[in-house]
Amino acid sequence: MTIRLFDTAQRSVVPFEPGDVVRMYVCGITPYDSTHLGHAATYLAYDLLIRRLEDLGHEVQMVRNVTDVDDSILPKARELGVPYLELAEKEMARFRSDMDALGMRPPMAEPRATESIDGMIELINGLLESEHAYLTHGTVFFDISTFPAFGELSHYGRDHMVKLARARGGNPDDPHRRDPLDFVLWQPSLPDEPAWRAPFGIGRPGWHVECSVMAMHALGPTLDLHGGGTDLIFPHHECEIAQSESVTGKPFVRHWMHSAMVSYEGEKMSKSLGNLVFVSDLLQRADARAIRLALMRHHYRAGFEWHDTDLDEGTALLHRLVAAAKCESGADPTPFAARVRDALDTDLDAPRALEALDDLASAILSGGDDASAPGVLRDLGILLGIDLSVALG
Repeated sequence: MTIRLFDTAQRSVVPFEPGDVVRMYVCGITPYDSTHLGHAATYLAYDLLIRRLEDLGHEVQMVRNVTDVDDSILPKARELGVPYLELAEKEMARFRSDMDALGMRPPMAEPRATESIDGMIELINGLLESEHAYLTHGTVFFDISTFPAFGELSHYGRDHMVKLARARGGNPDDPHRRDPLDFVLWQPSLPDEPAWRAPFGIGRPGWHVECSVMAMHALGPTLDLHGGGTDLIFPHHECEIAQSESVTGKPFVRHWMHSAMVSYEGEKMSKSLGNLVFVSDLLQRADARAIRLALMRHHYRAGFEWHDTDLDEGTALLHRLVAAAKCESGADPTPFAARVRDALDTDLDAPRALEALDDLASAILSGGDDASAPGVLRDLGILLGIDLSVALG
């Protein structure tokens, strides 16, 4: 069996054919706020992929980092008047609790940026020595003119890349850059920010270099799959490729996977709009399995709007599935099981997999003499991260 997944760089659905061990890196959170539905939808996509790969017999080594020092968490800690690492620890505890509740597989490793500074300094030194980077006014920039493939992941035009860099903290208008798209590897720290001593100055790392170092340290120079949200395609992942391959001379990632953004009631969810839907709030209202089922009704590449009624539909589906799982027999489950796995193998089509699971539940509830049917339903539920043996609360 071969899974086919959309590859961002190739812009098409292609076979994903890793070896027995799958080296997967998924960009983690910057822990300065609670887990929202955008996070949950993103990590659900990779969780489903992991479960299907394991179902096919692969060992999956998934690494998910913690960005506990960057341009987002430091201002938030300053605003709250708390140490940035204290803020990170609090929000990471909440994040892990939310992920556990939603049935997400834990990562093999969860490296933290603040614990990987030595590796970042080493990588930056290598880029300076090979003249892929330059130091000016205390800041080290990557020189994109030394990496001709820059832009081949996103396929964005130069003007659009500059626009995105400006919108996402890249500061392309900085006159010290040779090119507006040159990106920060190391920068001086403000007086109240953490700082580390490096041969090129006292300061702190840029955001992009953190993930390259944590990924390669945990999984080696070439990853089978790297993922995150579509908002990370540029500049974050584009910059990761440039700096990583400039140091190693090897392909950084074989397959790029990205999940689309989530909106709420017609508006993109964002902190600035104040319309974030937090997982911890939903868990007060509904069974965690219902939340997961509601999210699975949307394909990972199709940006969708979350409506409060989605939770009602997830709860109704959970009730049908649990009721069917308690039956003693039902219809032949074989064709339904094939449909579930085929859906997952076709670019993680979770809505179609759920439809097949629901159809099996309906067939069981309609009667039949196949004693294996409820057990197969429960097994398929586990494949999709839903434990149907647990009674409803």
